[in-house]
Amino acid sequence: MDIQNRTVLVLGAWGLVGNAVVRKLVHEKPQRIIITSLKKEESEDVAKRLKSEFPNLPNDYFIPWWGNIFVRNEFKDEDRFELLANKENRWRLIKDTMEELDEEILKNSSIYQLLVKHKPDIIIDCINSATGIAYQDIYTTYRNIKKVIEKKTSADEISDETEKLLCTLYVPQLIRHVQILYSSMHEVNTKIYIKIGTSGTGGMGLNIPYTHSEEKPSRVLLSKSSVAGAHTLLLFLMGRTPEGPITKEIKPTAAIAWKKITFDEIKKRGKPIELIDLPVSSAICLENKLNLKETIPVIKTGKTLKSVFIDTGENGTFSRGEFEAITSQGQMEYVTPEEIAEDVVYEIKGGNTGHDIINALDNATLEPSYRAGFLQHTAVERLERLEKENDVSSVAFELLGPPRLSKLLYEIHLLRLIGGNMKEIAEAEAEELSKRCLERISKDEKLRSEIISIGIPILLPDGKSLLRGNEMKIPPYRGEDELEITEDSLNHWAKNGWVDLRVENIKIWKQRLRNIIEEAENIPNYDTSSGHVRTKEYWSNFEKVDIGKVVGWIFIIEEKGMRMKA
Repeated sequence: MDIQNRTVLVLGAWGLVGNAVVRKLVHEKPQRIIITSLKKEESEDVAKRLKSEFPNLPNDYFIPWWGNIFVRNEFKDEDRFELLANKENRWRLIKDTMEELDEEILKNSSIYQLLVKHKPDIIIDCINSATGIAYQDIYTTYRNIKKVIEKKTSADEISDETEKLLCTLYVPQLIRHVQILYSSMHEVNTKIYIKIGTSGTGGMGLNIPYTHSEEKPSRVLLSKSSVAGAHTLLLFLMGRTPEGPITKEIKPTAAIAWKKITFDEIKKRGKPIELIDLPVSSAICLENKLNLKETIPVIKTGKTLKSVFIDTGENGTFSRGEFEAITSQGQMEYVTPEEIAEDVVYEIKGGNTGHDIINALDNATLEPSYRAGFLQHTAVERLERLEKENDVSSVAFELLGPPRLSKLLYEIHLLRLIGGNMKEIAEAEAEELSKRCLERISKDEKLRSEIISIGIPILLPDGKSLLRGNEMKIPPYRGEDELEITEDSLNHWAKNGWVDLRVENIKIWKQRLRNIIEEAENIPNYDTSSGHVRTKEYWSNFEKVDIGKVVGWIFIIEEKGMRMKA
């Protein structure tokens, strides 16, 4: 893709890689670059420095934006610990993550509002998402809740800690982030999304010598790798979604360095490390128990720790000794941000660096085979023969899911039973078909029993009467025994998992069959090329109804669910 005159969004542009990516992009002459970071001062500082570095560019070329992209827009500038301390805000975080994605959750998210405002053609995501999510540290949250349970404190305190635990769960946060990101990019027609991922251990294995605790390696560190891997697989799926953005991921497996080398104050969590002292005469006597929270009579020197260090961006500041150790041969070693930026730009422009993880997974996965495709016909024919021998119709069992699949299969099966072949169903009156469906359901106890026994209710033509068993797959149980019936809710349930005998639904089926017939008949008789699959021969010249083929067509054409890669 040509970058020139495009709008480019760089997430995490203040960081080491993001900074290098922006500088590399400038030479490709995009129309503008959106500079984002977590904090306002960071994004504005980057934009200011870039403007001075490239003074000939327009004043609005580098546009700063700041905030947390993993939460709703009103929370984007809030401290996470403060959000979790407030019960009302906690529940909003929980609902934003755990509830089904709807318009309210989507449109209130910070990432949605950012994308809708700037409509980027290209997104380069340099945020260390795995670290941001995994370092919320579910293990610390677990220890807190364990403590309040063991102390048998109040129910309110147990409730508070449980809510915090729900807010810390890694996978739901990651899933919701990818859902919102995809939906937002689809809405604004983003063409390319490229992620700078992580392996979590700088390319090292379970024997990594430096970690976050006495464990080797720590569960927190392994959580980071786990989240990073899950993120990659979700992006792998996004890259296989028709009409979505081209999706790529570059995953460095080394330490990334560096931003600057200097002598200055050493900071921890943004604050200078204060120097304290404790004379030998004040040494603590070790006996009985070691109090981790004991107040030690330290002397504040009034000074801060200053030294020579190398700034490696998000990975922190390292002393000479630390940097020399982790980058020595046989340890993490390192890669420069400029090398990563070069790969990013080359991949966007259509080049093949060999470093795109998504492409590597595409090439490494075991794809559908010729043998399986050949045998598919044999399997279907054998199933059909056994149906005739045993006088049964093998329609749906609701073991595969989703319930919509079973609902559609039984609806077209019912139409096949009462309507004849494809053309006969398409040409019949919808009211007559609906009436005959009701008559068949009323008289055919076996068919009726099979449908409701697998959890699929039957909505009768009046739209007010329902045949059902004790179990219904739709709507699913989500903590409430009773749900209000409205016109919208009834239509939603019927669409997703009820056999719907209403005239309105029969009309939809008639149109579907007309579309199938028209699609096949529009293929010229002289065109016998390999360019067409769903020909008249595929549909048995419309003389029979293969219910699986029909529902497969619905999933491909109506629901845009076609597989786009082998």
